[in-house]
Amino acid sequence: MTDPLIRRRDEIEYETVDAADGLEKGVLVGEDHGAPTFAIRRFVLEPGAEVPEHTNEVEHEQYVLEGEYTVGIGDEEYAVEAGDSLLIPAGTVHWYRNEGDEQGAFICAVPNGDDAIELLE
Repeated sequence: MTDPLIRRRDEIEYETVDAADGLEKGVLVGEDHGAPTFAIRRFVLEPGAEVPEHTNEVEHEQYVLEGEYTVGIGDEEYAVEAGDSLLIPAGTVHWYRNEGDEQGAFICAVPNGDDAIELLE
C-alpha cells in the first residue's frame, strides 16, 4: 500500500540537465517518494535554451505551464504555449528551443524506470 504524500514547492531540488544548454529538471513526485507507477517532473527552459534531438525509451506526457517555445516531434515543429498538452511516444525523436525572452516551463509525466536520453548526432 502506498502512503499519501504532499511535497511543498521549497522541497523540490532542481538540477541542470547535462544533455542541454539552459534546461533544469525538478522531480516533483517519483519512485524515490513512493510513487509506484509514474513520475512527474517540472522542466524549466531558460531564454535561449536548446535541447538537441534525442529519444527516450519511455513515453512522455507534457503540459506547458508558462512561456512559449518550439518543440520538434518527428519531422514536425510546433509552437507551444501555456495550457498546451503533448504526447511524445516512446522512441520518438524530439527536441526543444526557447527563442523567446521569457522562460518556458512544463510538467512531464513518465512511467517509473529508466528514462535515459539518447542524443542523436
